[in-house]
Amino acid sequence: MSSSPRFFRLALVLGLLSAVGPFAIDMYLPALPAIGASLGAGIGAVQASLTVFFVALAAGQMVFGSLSDRFGRNPPLYAGLALFALASVGCALATDIHTLVALRFIQGLGAAAGMAIPRAVVRDLHTGTDAARLMSLLMLVFSVSPILAPLAGSLAIALAGWRSVFWAVAVAALAGMALMATSLAETRQPADRRAAAQGNAAAVYGALLRDRHYLGLVFTGGFAMAGFFVYLANSSFVMIDHYGLSPATYSVAFGVNAAAFFGASQLNGPLGERFGLAPLARGAATACAAVMGAMLLYYAAGGDRLVVLLVLYFIASGLMGLVIPTTSVLALEEHGAHAGAASALLGTLQMAAGTLMMAVVGLFTDGRPLPMVAGMAAGAWIAAALAWGSLRHSARPAAPAPRGRQSGA
Repeated sequence: MSSSPRFFRLALVLGLLSAVGPFAIDMYLPALPAIGASLGAGIGAVQASLTVFFVALAAGQMVFGSLSDRFGRNPPLYAGLALFALASVGCALATDIHTLVALRFIQGLGAAAGMAIPRAVVRDLHTGTDAARLMSLLMLVFSVSPILAPLAGSLAIALAGWRSVFWAVAVAALAGMALMATSLAETRQPADRRAAAQGNAAAVYGALLRDRHYLGLVFTGGFAMAGFFVYLANSSFVMIDHYGLSPATYSVAFGVNAAAFFGASQLNGPLGERFGLAPLARGAATACAAVMGAMLLYYAAGGDRLVVLLVLYFIASGLMGLVIPTTSVLALEEHGAHAGAASALLGTLQMAAGTLMMAVVGLFTDGRPLPMVAGMAAGAWIAAALAWGSLRHSARPAAPAPRGRQSGA
């Protein structure tokens, strides 16, 4: 079943829909210095246009998650993609940094649908190691964004300026809507939609927020991801301005690290069957914390070689590929009845953790590697501590669940 053409086709569609929003982040990164120069804005103001996108991405998932439980998965996805496309056109036409920041917030709200709902679709259909396989395949397709988007962004900027980036992501959103219309069937059953409509969304979110095991898993993945958010916000300035890389070379370096994440994530299924999903996530989080600790020690001691940053973060990225998809699957495992809300809250809390970490590191950003590396290491250490607290009692491999509606779904 997990190797069937339908399984891979579903992963392809969900991965591409999930990638539309991140495409607007990763394609945008090489443009940050150019946007600052064009609009007369400093580093802090330009980074604000990235930060508000993450804030909106976090808040919007709560809305779209509940809507997808009540009305099905597809209608909110269409609405989110349409809002994203309209805001992208506005960003392309912005003439000052304040307008751009406001429109980036709206763009992030639209992108939230593509982040929350595909995870809920995975939970609608699968649990256990089959869900881990599908989530990892989804992320493999999703990897087209951090690997190719910075390169595409650099090319677009060189040929037509930074505004072309936003025209390109608007077209990507329209393509996503066309893909949905032809390839994505509704997975939320009518009876489940009626049950959700009769319930209280606030009560559902309240119950999730009281579930310590769920929260521990969410924040394990969230703080592992927070280190990556710090890297997202600062790496273009560190590598282009401090180390002197061209935007194209920076894009290649960024893509190589992303490839490590998504390549390693494909091992989640077989490693989860052999060792169990919980021990896998716990061990990978611990190893990632050790690697990031070594990187921080190097830079704190006065080291400043780019190759150290690239090699150690390549290893850490691969380890995060074993942590983040696995903890997401485990967090949703027992919440099939409200998978949209559980997925949305997961995304919101993880985005909030990442945004908070970016904001804190931003207070110390000076264009050099050390503040960025310290923030990345802090995220990895918190994730490892949470993994040991949340997963220490889980040792058995999760058995694959049969395809179709699961218990509670």
